[in-house]
Amino acid sequence: MASPRYLECSVAEIRQRAGQAVESLRDCRVCPRDCRIDRLNGETKVCATGRWSRVSTWYAHFGEENCLRGKQGSGTIFFAFCNLKCVFCQNHDTSQAGAGRELSAEQLAAAMLDLQHQGCHNINLVTPEHVVPQVLEALPIAIERGLTLPLVYNTSGYDSLASLRALDGLVDIYMPDLKLLSARGALRYLKAKDYPNVAIAAIREMHRQVGDLEFDSSGLASSGLLVRHLVMPSLLEESARVFDFLAREISTATYINVMAQYRPEYRARDFPEIARRPTLHELRHALRLAREAGLYRFDSHPKRYIDVLAN
Repeated sequence: MASPRYLECSVAEIRQRAGQAVESLRDCRVCPRDCRIDRLNGETKVCATGRWSRVSTWYAHFGEENCLRGKQGSGTIFFAFCNLKCVFCQNHDTSQAGAGRELSAEQLAAAMLDLQHQGCHNINLVTPEHVVPQVLEALPIAIERGLTLPLVYNTSGYDSLASLRALDGLVDIYMPDLKLLSARGALRYLKAKDYPNVAIAAIREMHRQVGDLEFDSSGLASSGLLVRHLVMPSLLEESARVFDFLAREISTATYINVMAQYRPEYRARDFPEIARRPTLHELRHALRLAREAGLYRFDSHPKRYIDVLAN
C-alpha cells in the first residue's frame, strides 16, 4: 500500500492549516451556505454544528465500493448533520436529526486510530463538508500517534473551494456524490439552488488535486476521484446532465458508481414523482446514458445493479 499523501506534508504545516480553519469558524464560511455565524463559540445554523464535530458512529464498513472495502472494510466515520436538506435522505436520523455525540480533536483522532487498529484499509470521512476544520485539527494528532491509512473524503459535493484547498495534499481519494445538475431540481429536492454550480466547481478542484482513480497491486483504490450518482425515478434528464459533465469536463476515465439503491425515504413521499423505486427500464437507460456520454470505468459490472432489482 502506498503511503498516504498527508505523510508528505509536515505536521507543522497541517497544524498551521488547522489553526486557520478553526479560526474561520468564528465567522463561518466553511461550506457554501456562508452562514457567517460564530461556531467557535457555539452558535449554530444550517449544519447545526458548533465548535466540535458530532459523530454518529465509526466502524469497518463492508457496504462501500469494492475498491474501498477490500477484505478488511473501509474505516467509516459518520459525521452527524449535513449542509444539505435532501428530501429523500436515506440517513436522515443522522444527517437531519443529528444522532451521535460531540468529539474533541483528540477523540476524533482516537477514532481514526481505532479504525486502523481494526485493520481497515482507509479512513472514510462521511459527510465532512461542514467539519473540515475539525478534521484538520484531529489529523496531526492522529499522525503523531501512528496513523498511516489513506484518507477518503466522502461528500455530497456541496463543498467550498476554500475547504477543499485546505485539504490539498492531504486527501488521497475524493468520493463526491453528484446528485443532479439543474437549479430547479436542486432547489426542490436538496433545498440548495446553487448546488449544481457548487458541485461542478468542487469536483473540478478535487480532480485537479488527485486526478483519475488509481489502484494498488491488490486492487484497492490508492488515489484519485470516484464519483457516485444515485439514479432517481423520473429524473433521467438529471442523470444525462451528470454523465455528460463528467465525460466532457472532468475525464472520460472518471471512475463512477451508478447507484441503484434509491428508495423513497424521509420526505420523498411528499414529492409524487420520486415517491417510488426506479424501474428496471430507468436503470438500464441510466447505464446506457453513462456509456453514451463516453464513461467506461464503473465500480463493478453495471449488470449487477439490474440483477439486484430483478431479484
